[in-house]
Amino acid sequence: MKVETITLLNHKSVLITGGTGSFGKKFAERLMQMYPDIARLVIFSRDELKQYEMSCNPLFANDPRIRFFLGDIRDGARLKRALENIDVVIHAAALKQVPAAEYNPFECIKTNVIGAQNLIEACLDSSVTRVIALSTDKAAAPINLYGATKLCSDKLFTAANTIVGHRNLKFSVVRYGNVLGSRGSVIPFFQKMKSTGVLPITDPAMTRFNISLDDGVSMVLWGLEHMEGGEVFVPKIPSYRILDVADAICPDCTKPVVGIRPGEKLHEEMITESDSYHTIDLGEYFAILPSTYDDQLEAYAIRNNGKRVEPGLAYRSDNNPHFLTADELRNLIANTVID
Repeated sequence: MKVETITLLNHKSVLITGGTGSFGKKFAERLMQMYPDIARLVIFSRDELKQYEMSCNPLFANDPRIRFFLGDIRDGARLKRALENIDVVIHAAALKQVPAAEYNPFECIKTNVIGAQNLIEACLDSSVTRVIALSTDKAAAPINLYGATKLCSDKLFTAANTIVGHRNLKFSVVRYGNVLGSRGSVIPFFQKMKSTGVLPITDPAMTRFNISLDDGVSMVLWGLEHMEGGEVFVPKIPSYRILDVADAICPDCTKPVVGIRPGEKLHEEMITESDSYHTIDLGEYFAILPSTYDDQLEAYAIRNNGKRVEPGLAYRSDNNPHFLTADELRNLIANTVID
């Protein structure tokens, strides 16, 4: 994916919720490296140890533009304080472990849904002009609690555009698949298990979308530049088969089938058949527009050099025209810093 130079960030203040997570750290690194004219970068998260560890990174250690702000998105008053004089918000804070969400559903709801609404209300009462919220393929036709909370969060952010009034404020969402090597994902798990000689496979037919952390950051920067408000942006990215991941990491390991975990899908989906009727193909990305925008689809496509997708399109990890091979995965993993 191409790297965008976002001139709109010049002399602006940016806040990242969940700023000490895999995405937040990578996004902060990119901003510090590429945008010397950013006025301020605020890392908002609830873990003081991770903030300390991140502050020791040479990119951040002595940079007067960066601030570490302890807080939880469940705390609306603290969020409102953090957003003082902020121009742009990247919302990456979430509880995202599928099995944990199944067993602790309301904890997930408090962070992913109530936290999202807290952020929206705080932005409405601040100087923020643009908000990009990170989503997941699990929010499309969700079958688990995590996916359901993220779908609800997506709806809150896209619907928030209807209540901005005369404010210079836009909300959009970025939805993508599994991040290669991110904390808690299958690749670091398999690498840890490699020494045992056994890689447990949930289902040999399982497929997933794949995106690198760098490409996820580039997509968010692209979204900031092109958002009109209300879109759910979806990238065109490859898929992989879980067996190919296992073969890429340890071809000689035994691979017993242990069954799908609570709340897991066999295949993931980023655009459902129902979504297709208000989805625009923008080339490198899709934009799913709210169903209330039906009379604006053609105009949106023309403004953005796009076209409406075929009715009935379902963009799933198993019907993707691009699958990574075991060799391609092996090379990607070898060149990826595992968080």
